Amino acid sequence: MSDITPLRPPLRGEGRRVGRIGGLYGELLSEFIGCVVLISFGDGVVAMAVAALPGSGRTAGPTVIFNAAGDWLLITWGWALAVAFAVWVAGGVSGAHINPAVTLAFAVRRKFAWSKVGPYMAAQVAGCFVGAALVFLVYHNAIDAFNLAAKTPKSGGNALATYSIFATFPASYFHGALIWPLIDQIVGTMFLLMFVVAVIDVRNAAVQSNMTPLIIGFAVAAIGMSYGANAGYAINPARDFGPRLFAYFAGWGKVALPGTYSAPGFTFSSYFWVPIVGPLIGGVLGVIIYDLFVGDVLHARLKMAEEVSGPIAESRLPQDSGTSA
Repeated sequence: MSDITPLRPPLRGEGRRVGRIGGLYGELLSEFIGCVVLISFGDGVVAMAVAALPGSGRTAGPTVIFNAAGDWLLITWGWALAVAFAVWVAGGVSGAHINPAVTLAFAVRRKFAWSKVGPYMAAQVAGCFVGAALVFLVYHNAIDAFNLAAKTPKSGGNALATYSIFATFPASYFHGALIWPLIDQIVGTMFLLMFVVAVIDVRNAAVQSNMTPLIIGFAVAAIGMSYGANAGYAINPARDFGPRLFAYFAGWGKVALPGTYSAPGFTFSSYFWVPIVGPLIGGVLGVIIYDLFVGDVLHARLKMAEEVSGPIAESRLPQDSGTSA
């Protein structure tokens, strides 16, 4: 495959073009397209469960969703595969962070360059925005049909079901309190980063061959099955904010931004910051906890066994970067 002619013609000599796309610019392209894949299939599976299957006559009625646990399993496994394929697409160039929580955590503990943190996050949010737009392009007919049948026009601020295709919201049993969804996001992302650094750590029982993306997908599925109902397991600021921003411009209004909804027995207000702040905190906690309880032990044992000086490589991934949801 190495003899394929590049689509981009050289500019003022091939070296300058190669130097540009071989550096940070190329990594940002990778993060962008990885996030497009992530949201296209992650939000896409939610669109299937919420709008497309009911509207196509494949459920008991045009507004029947989450009629059984199978609907939730469809979503959790759909997101797992979305993550896996996003990492396979982008991993060889940028390491496929595809998540600002991973980028921040790796800057704190894995020597990822701080100068790249802002650009990576911007590319991730942009990719998630475009992925959401693609889902809307494909499923807008089903979405409109569901809103019409449920009598929940987007402009009314109460189209929560179809909004949930794009971004997250807290469960009704929190009664509008934001501290508990925040804790949920911290804990869920903490586990995600623990799993990520564990499966790429060659000092540990690291995943072999090219199966790391699939195992990361399994980790996301596990978190969704065990912790998903509280707040939709965003565990990724870009995954939530990019599609949320698109949903706002696409007409969902206040339910998207600032994240406010009110109905009898179910209300929340200004929720948008929770799936941003919670994952950023949780991601850093996850890598710190892994290093305290496992990473430092592995490092000490290898030091004793090999009597080497200096740090011992944890990962063979490009730039000591990682993968995530």
